[in-house]
Amino acid sequence: MQIAARYSHLNGEEYLLVHQRELWDQVQSVIAKIDAEECRTKLSRESRKRGQLLYSPTDLNAAFKREFEALGWSQERRSFWVTSNERLMRRLHNLSPEEQKREIENAGQTPIGSYNQTDFVKDRVAVEVQFGKYAFVAHDLFVKHLHFYVSDAIDVGIEILPMKALEQEMSSGVPYYERDLVNVLRQGRGVPAVPVVLIGIVP
Repeated sequence: MQIAARYSHLNGEEYLLVHQRELWDQVQSVIAKIDAEECRTKLSRESRKRGQLLYSPTDLNAAFKREFEALGWSQERRSFWVTSNERLMRRLHNLSPEEQKREIENAGQTPIGSYNQTDFVKDRVAVEVQFGKYAFVAHDLFVKHLHFYVSDAIDVGIEILPMKALEQEMSSGVPYYERDLVNVLRQGRGVPAVPVVLIGIVP
């Protein structure tokens, strides 16, 4: 596959070029190694695409996982505790999970375990490969990347998305770069408050 477009939010790409050039090169090399045609395995049952052989999100994700893991990238999960008390939660987000749970219990509240998990992390760079439903991109940007950044676990996030040309040959509901670029731009220059590189790919 190849990169057809990219957008650097809050100087995400510039940060990579200066501070993590090797990792940025690895991300680009992984994309180049993915053979999209090997992932065209999903026989559509949707009325407007019935019988067409589409690109499979499952196979594409598996291919990316294989290539990233071969270079030492791995999934990372960060756990935390929540409750419904707003004032309490505002005080807890920078504490360790153990401290969060203890503070919630000491306040007479019931702690609820939760977590955020990102696809691939290496040396403070996170990558999300998104071929799921379009709503997941906002969750990646405004929850996952932002949480890892605020928690001082990463310095920059990368979001890999299909371009519209690729999305048209996938099942309905898949996100595409052009729409999510606009979704980021309409938020204004500082939102989300995390350096991110959006990447649009095509076969």
